[in-house]
Amino acid sequence: MKRFYTRVHVERAASGHQVFLDGRPLKTQGGRQQVVDSLALAEALASEWDGQGETIDPARFAYRDMADYALDTLPEGRTAAIAKLLRYAETDTLCYRADPDEPLWHRQRDMWDPLVETLEAREGIVLERVSGVVAKPHAPATMDRLKARLESLDDFTLAALEQLTALSASLCVGLAALDHDADGEALWAAANLEEDWQIEQWGADEEAAARRAKRLEAFLKAMAFVRLL
Repeated sequence: MKRFYTRVHVERAASGHQVFLDGRPLKTQGGRQQVVDSLALAEALASEWDGQGETIDPARFAYRDMADYALDTLPEGRTAAIAKLLRYAETDTLCYRADPDEPLWHRQRDMWDPLVETLEAREGIVLERVSGVVAKPHAPATMDRLKARLESLDDFTLAALEQLTALSASLCVGLAALDHDADGEALWAAANLEEDWQIEQWGADEEAAARRAKRLEAFLKAMAFVRLL
């Protein structure tokens, strides 16, 4: 699609802030008014539009896509979104380890246990660690507490958390990424520990590295989105 606008600006709306293109207020992809509470987020949304070239690239609308998901889908879809996130907790990457006699297990313990233990202490839960691939369910009380934590999040934070968790295959990593002082690169390294281990053993693949770089960019964008709220 060719760029169809010249001027991009943000105005105060009745219930927040809204981006305007050549004086016309933006709507979400689902047709709702794209009004956000945060001025910082509205300005970031405006920057995405202002930074487009002569041809609009949909891949450069990371903030818009998360905001639209929060506005279009989550008002009626929170229950499904939370259920999806809880399924990540049931098979969290950080809870499934190599056998204790393998060198990889020691690296997993050193890198993953601080993240898992921080979440456990914060939420008052215990996450089951497993060696091998046979699932070991968390206690019902743990799942109930995690559900309550997710239900406490606003739609915009929940939208970012879905992306963070899906990209890392870990609700533990996703929740850690919501902290404003979180180190995104370190969290990404934790989520990709096993991939890095395989690279050390067998070498890197150029195409896989390119895909990973794009996924890291999306992960860091989702973290930035939370901070803009």
